[in-house]
Amino acid sequence: MLKTPSSKYSPFQAVALADRQWPNQTLTAPPIWMSTDLRDGNQALFEPMNAERKMRMFRTLCDIGFKEIEVAFPSASQTDFDFVRQLIEGNHVPPDVTIEVLTQAREHLIRRTMASLKGARRAIVHVYNATSKPFRDIVFGMSRTEIIDMAVSSVRLIRQLAQEHPETEWVLEYSPETFSSTELDFALEICDAVTAAWGATPVDKVILNLPATVESATPNVYADQIEWMHRHLARRDSVILSVHPHNDRGTAVAAAELALMAGADRVEGCLFGNGERTGNVDIVTLALNLYTQGVAPGLDFSDINAVARTVEHCNQLPIHPRHPYVGDLVFTAFSGSHQDAIKKGFAVQKPDAPWNVPYLPIDPADVGRSYDSVIRVNSQSGKGGIAYLLEMEYGVVLPRRLQVEFSGEVQRHTDTHGGEMTAAEIWQLFSQKYLVAQTPLRYVEHHLFENDRGQGIRLHVESGGVKHLLAGEGNGPIDAAVHALRALDMELQVRSYEERSMGQSGKGGDAQACAFMEVTRPGSTIECFGVGLDTNIVTASIKALVSGVNRLEGGRP
Repeated sequence: MLKTPSSKYSPFQAVALADRQWPNQTLTAPPIWMSTDLRDGNQALFEPMNAERKMRMFRTLCDIGFKEIEVAFPSASQTDFDFVRQLIEGNHVPPDVTIEVLTQAREHLIRRTMASLKGARRAIVHVYNATSKPFRDIVFGMSRTEIIDMAVSSVRLIRQLAQEHPETEWVLEYSPETFSSTELDFALEICDAVTAAWGATPVDKVILNLPATVESATPNVYADQIEWMHRHLARRDSVILSVHPHNDRGTAVAAAELALMAGADRVEGCLFGNGERTGNVDIVTLALNLYTQGVAPGLDFSDINAVARTVEHCNQLPIHPRHPYVGDLVFTAFSGSHQDAIKKGFAVQKPDAPWNVPYLPIDPADVGRSYDSVIRVNSQSGKGGIAYLLEMEYGVVLPRRLQVEFSGEVQRHTDTHGGEMTAAEIWQLFSQKYLVAQTPLRYVEHHLFENDRGQGIRLHVESGGVKHLLAGEGNGPIDAAVHALRALDMELQVRSYEERSMGQSGKGGDAQACAFMEVTRPGSTIECFGVGLDTNIVTASIKALVSGVNRLEGGRP
């Protein structure tokens, strides 16, 4: 049992702001968005991104519409320094995107950071030092004056180094780290000293970022702190007021929303809230919350599945199936009463009318999700039981989204035939739907080859009783097979791919590789899984692709 908290913890002191204005405000426009997935998000990973994953994440962020992206902590590692150089020297930064880098307020780190940005068109240099009393007393052993001197001298050095490179448009960002735990009068004093040292003007604005480095109070207290700073800052017309809420109390999204009502102009965060400890503010949730209120967020999440799969690949972290707006199960209701209300809502919803479907705060089609899982009637325990039996009896571990998809097949079967399905019957249905050749395509064999352009494949298939020899090239066997199928007017995109060994415990006897491939057509919201089994993993992958094609082309009810 937890001890009485009053003996160990003190409540956070409220802000003296009797005439607070933020409760009367309504959000009518999006903030300036800044993604820190490649910096704060990356440093929170058990296995930080390699060069390939970093570049893929950067390009995805640009495609979504971010105009400011914090790309690295270049003084922290050679890997981060080199990535900044790769972006600049390789001309990977779009003309309308500004890269940002982070540095502590130390001279040698600042010099290293500025060196990483040589040749950049426009760059934000983000410098910080901790300001709260525990850091001053315990970590640094420094007075208020010394902490201010540390910040101001760092800003002057950045300004000096920036003037030596006029070919770059320089923007200063300063963070009083641990702002939300810092005395407001001191936070104001150090922020005003920084803007004065930079010489901020309405044309050359300073970004003052006020982070909830550790979320230590309710969101309304953070909003009070932001409004107090917003109303008392000197040179307010020369300041972009930014917030960087963390999620220690689980209320980072609410804190960011209230902070925007309180006068903040800019939000820093990660796509799905990844970050140190419990994470940063979740920008996807924050942006789509605005969208549900009729505010265009300025970020493109119309294909949320593609964004989610990219982030899972780059972070090597799964997105929770109940994550707002994007989780695999957020548009799936297993309760019969929920299903009934949703189906009735769909029946009366007019295409040009305001969205008004029970239990669904957003139209799934707006984020590229199909209605299949929404309108499917399923039992509460069906999906889990099906997955358990297939794994225990046949050694097949289904990906979560395939569990959802196949549970619909089982439900349709039980609705038609009634009764309880045994493990053998479930396996027979799974084989029939995913493993047995269906129309229009049957796999025959394939042969791989290599040339100076990459991997090639000669793929033998049968369609409508006619055998075809197809050829394709790509960056691997699957990509080559996708290109080969275009000869049959089959345009495909592979959304996700997983492979597993069935092991010796499976009923199939010898160990086999099992490949799962999620495929779709360009521009379509329909996604289907294909499954392939073979002792050779490449063959299993090609079979999974063909299986997915058949599901898309008509094998799926």
